[in-house]
This record gives sequence, structure tokens and C-alpha cells, in this order.
Amino acid sequence: MNLAEFKYKAERKLYGYYYNRIHKEPFLKYCSHYTSYRHSLKHNGDGSCVNYITARPNPGAGIGHQMANWMAGYHLAKVLGLKFANIPFSRYHHPWVPTPWNDFLGFGENETSYKDLLQNGYKKVLLPQFNEMDEEQFDVIKKIIASYSDQKVVFLCEQDQFYRDLNTLIPYLQQKFYSASARENDKLVYDSSNFNIAIHVRRGDIMNDPTNPNLVMRYLSNDYFEKVLEQVVEKVKTITDKPVHVYFFSQGKAEDYPEFAKYPNFHWCMDMGAMASFLHMIYADLLITSKSSFSYKPALLNRGIKVCPENFWHGYPDSADWIMVDNEGNVKWK
Repeated sequence: MNLAEFKYKAERKLYGYYYNRIHKEPFLKYCSHYTSYRHSLKHNGDGSCVNYITARPNPGAGIGHQMANWMAGYHLAKVLGLKFANIPFSRYHHPWVPTPWNDFLGFGENETSYKDLLQNGYKKVLLPQFNEMDEEQFDVIKKIIASYSDQKVVFLCEQDQFYRDLNTLIPYLQQKFYSASARENDKLVYDSSNFNIAIHVRRGDIMNDPTNPNLVMRYLSNDYFEKVLEQVVEKVKTITDKPVHVYFFSQGKAEDYPEFAKYPNFHWCMDMGAMASFLHMIYADLLITSKSSFSYKPALLNRGIKVCPENFWHGYPDSADWIMVDNEGNVKWK
């Protein structure tokens, strides 16, 4: 760990301690700790400026989590009538060290840079974290934004501002991904003459800390995935004459998953890198997801069929290409 990373992590830990303490307070009292809220009590703004908003991808989190942060900011720009400012995905934030995921996803292409805005005279204004579905809280945020409408500012969401229905952004996300210059470099092991099924089985962090309730709720057994895959394969055989091939993305080794030994044309992909795995989930003809951001985000970009656990913390579209599965592994075909 270098000095910049140590400094950043120390600052975030101290801020996290303070934030966790004040966030337990009633909403308006919690907001009173923010300069932006106090400003809104004294100013109205004159509407002369259309400002920007952004959400920082949490540099200490995985790419799925970071994408959710980025998407929350992108969504809020639309519902609040603001312009969107891009903060790249990174490993840590001081100094910024963008990861290859930025070029790979292409989300920041043709977007205004948050860093450039600050260098060109825009002021950063931190917003309190809020529940968009709570009318009172959302009104407070709108009043804060209106109070700065006579200044050049870029609003920064509190870290991990939540947005459940990321699926509403699918058209924008797919347009960005499929038009990104990185698509010229995509390489797949799939054969287009086959029907290619990708299945993601989340293990890794869950198995490392089986007593953590936040991880336990993400666990689905091998039996669950085998039951889902069996139903999927039988269904696929009724809709295509193509040979069915299954690509298995997880951690560990083949011996950890004896339930899948019976399947022909089965490909173990545990040694495939994270970005390559993500790409193959996107391009699968059918994707079976886990309770995991790492397969939910490819599902948002996938143009094929998605088979997903119905109890998840983000929303799904009500469309024919999204198929739900109950906790017992029963696929609810449409």
C-alpha cells in the first residue's frame, strides 16, 4: 500500500465513523450536518444555471458495486433535471487511478468529466444520502438543488447512494456498451453455431466468511444452480436445434461442483479473468445469474435470455427475456 492509498483509506475510515453516527439521526437532523442543506434554508436560487450531479464509484468495492454507484448518479441526473458528470471506476481515489474497466465498459465516453468541471470553476456540493421513494426526503434534495441554481456547481451524492431499479437504465447502458470503441477488441470462446449458456455461481467472499449475515443472504447452493440449469437445458432444447454448450463461471475447482459432471459440452471457466468472464456473461445466449452484482450487471447488458433469482436487491424488467426463479430453484417460465 503506497502513501496515497493509505491516506485515502484513513480519511474514509474516519469519515465513515462520523457518517455512521450522524446517519442514525432523524432525516432533517442528519441533513443539518451538511452545508448544502443549511444553504437551502437561506437561498432560493434564480434558475440561471443548469448544474451537474455525479456519484462516486466506491473505490474499495468490486466492479459490480462500483457500477451501481455510477448508475445511481446517472439516474438522478435524469430525474432531477441535471447534467451528468462522470467519475471513472478506480482502485482508490487520491490520486485517481482509473482501471481498465472504464475503457472496457465505455460508460464514460462522451460524458463530461467531474474532474474537469472542478478545474473549470465548478464547486463541489455534497448531498445528504436520501431515499428517493420518500417524498419528504426527495423534496429536501430538490430544494437543495434549486438553492444553487444561480451558481456553477456539481452535486456529489453521498457514497453508496442507493438506486434499486437499475433496470430502467438498460437502453442507455446497452447503447454505451455496444458502441464503445473497446468492442473492436472483444474475443470470445463461444461458437456462434451453438446455443451458449453462461452460469455464474457466486462463491469466493461468501465461503471466506460463512458467518457474515450480509454474505449469507447471497448464498445459493450447488443444488439450486443444478436444478435451474436442468430446467433451462430442457427448455432450450424445445426452442432451438443448436447444440447446447454450458460455460460455468465461479471460484474453486471442478471437484467442488460434482452435480454438473453429467452435462455434455460443459466448460469450466474458473481460470478466466474477471473482465473476460463479465464479457462472456454479456454475450451468452442465456445467462443464469447469482445473487451478485457481478452477474446482475452483465444481465443488464445482455441481449439474450436472463434467468435470475427473484429475491434480489435490484429490480428486473417485466419482459419476456427476464425469467425469475424462486428460492427453491423453480424456474417461472413465461
